Amino acid sequence: MDGVFPWYREKCLTAEQLAPIVAARQAAGEKIVFTNGVFDILHVGHARYLAEARALGDALIVAVNTDASVRGFKGDLRPIVSEDERMEMLAALAVVDYVVPFGSRTPVPVIELVKPALYVKGGDYRLEDLPETPVVCGYGGEVRILSLIAGRSTTNIISKVCEAYGAEKTGGENKSI
Repeated sequence: MDGVFPWYREKCLTAEQLAPIVAARQAAGEKIVFTNGVFDILHVGHARYLAEARALGDALIVAVNTDASVRGFKGDLRPIVSEDERMEMLAALAVVDYVVPFGSRTPVPVIELVKPALYVKGGDYRLEDLPETPVVCGYGGEVRILSLIAGRSTTNIISKVCEAYGAEKTGGENKSI
């Protein structure tokens, strides 16, 4: 998080820094919403999803996979955008209150520490498949699946860029786009 632009640093916290903030806000009666993901190349699907999530509570926490964790399940070519820059982009969004990195496959360790009232995921997930569901329900929280923004994904954007600007389109070499 050292590379995050100074104006957004107050939104980008560790799980340990975030836990007492969430506890205090929940003690004051606020509903804290939590989601997670890679958020590699921000697109309209992300914007709509995050706005929908934020509308469900008083604050939205977005947990972001670290670069190492992304490489672990998406391969060596991902992420496209660095962890600090992904966090900064998310922190710049008005609907996002806090951004927290996590280095595991799932955000369960962060969830166990901050205990948000509501955990949300996009419409391409099922409650019963989420390892977070028993954790959140175990402390009395709620898990909800939000709308699916069909056809909007980082993978689709990468495919379009490769199709439009791949080696065969640039005369055999990949040029800067």
